[in-house]
Amino acid sequence: MSDPGIVGKMASESAPGVHTSSTPATQRWAWAKVVSVRRWTGNLLSFSISRPPEFRFTPGHYARLGLGEDADAIEWRPFSIVSAPAEDVLEFFAVLVPAGAFSNRLARVRVGDAIRIEKAAYGFLTVNQLASGKHLWLLASGTGLGPFVSILRDKTSWRAFDRIVVVHSVRYPAELAYRDEIEQMDNAAGDANLRAKLHYLPVVTREPYSGALSARIPQLIEEGQLERALGMELTREHSRVMVCGNPEMVKALRALLSAKGFQVNRRGVPGQMAFEKYW
Repeated sequence: MSDPGIVGKMASESAPGVHTSSTPATQRWAWAKVVSVRRWTGNLLSFSISRPPEFRFTPGHYARLGLGEDADAIEWRPFSIVSAPAEDVLEFFAVLVPAGAFSNRLARVRVGDAIRIEKAAYGFLTVNQLASGKHLWLLASGTGLGPFVSILRDKTSWRAFDRIVVVHSVRYPAELAYRDEIEQMDNAAGDANLRAKLHYLPVVTREPYSGALSARIPQLIEEGQLERALGMELTREHSRVMVCGNPEMVKALRALLSAKGFQVNRRGVPGQMAFEKYW
């Protein structure tokens, strides 16, 4: 998850490159090192950092990362975690915003560079917020796919649902990040306990692309195209829906699903839908 509207300041600290073990225990953040950078397009990238020993998260959570050399001018942003909970690194999926203060710094990040990470994970876009059901629908636009990759990399959902639907909406085919990995996930291990059947459907809105739908996700649902393409019904009784992406899509899908009787988690009562919006 990336949010260009969040900026923070931290007190002075040791110079970049210190080991996380030297960070004071009372400090809210720890140092990590960049261990990989992958560019999908000119403004779309994934990067991984070393994982502080104390950092724990549930798939769907996000972390807050800080960049900057001046301790009084650190730029902080939230990013959804792409990694599975058991991995030794923390992976993130980001879009570089033109003239963005954090994006300008992130664009220059290289393997071995130091980066700050708050020690706590945040968010409510987790499967345990949902009532039990048969079908899990993961609807994403752009880098909103990130938390869903984490959910897919974890085995919990594969045991809990009969079917998992992943719909990823982008503008151009090159932006279909993680497509190859997701397509190969369909119970590739052959584990009988992982009962879910995976349905992956790309949506490309600005140019024709074989095997992809072309309208935006709210329109696809409103007109019934998504259900027809998947051969599945989107129902309150059996479907559990998670949505992550741009605010317009989130707002539209919340209205559409609410009209179908879906509800979010309320006062400890699990719902049938959960949302996260970017920026």
